[in-house]
Amino acid sequence: MKRQTLRSKSSRGRNRSRIPHSESRVPSPQSRVPSPVVHVGYTVPRRNVPAPASFRRWVEAALRSAAFRKPAEVSIRIVGAREGRALNRRYRGKDYATNVLSFPAALPQGLTSPLLGDLVICAPVVMREAREQRKEIRHHYAHLTVHGVLHLLGYDHQNHRDAMRMERLETRILASLGIADPYRVQGAA
Repeated sequence: MKRQTLRSKSSRGRNRSRIPHSESRVPSPQSRVPSPVVHVGYTVPRRNVPAPASFRRWVEAALRSAAFRKPAEVSIRIVGAREGRALNRRYRGKDYATNVLSFPAALPQGLTSPLLGDLVICAPVVMREAREQRKEIRHHYAHLTVHGVLHLLGYDHQNHRDAMRMERLETRILASLGIADPYRVQGAA
């Protein structure tokens, strides 16, 4: 296995030292939590759609902030309006494409797996909502990813109390990523 190295350059541009990358960091308490495995599939052109590394970062932030400390695996599928609508109709009985659908893993009793479940994010809906809400597209993808992961962890918004709890957590997670409160009305003081 080849080790990645960090190189520092002298003022003349020559390599002065080679420090093995794995030894150059002091482990933090958070680094002891295994990084989640995140699979990202695209069924639409990737223009204006974040790269897998961004989705991984957002999933990891959601899990960390929700105090989830076990190995985790999440699959994310970025779809078009037709597939988004078909899935929403089939699984929620609603005949329109929605922004994000969460499918928690339904494992047989006694079987353990790091699989948390699947997220389906509908790219055209994300684009439209971001435009209407005057949000950066990337920030809206981050919000919907965090929202979906929290659903996979059992959070819900079926009643006011649970909705407020989930929104506060989402807002805190997004703030840790440098993203503004998604529930704050644009233009409000």
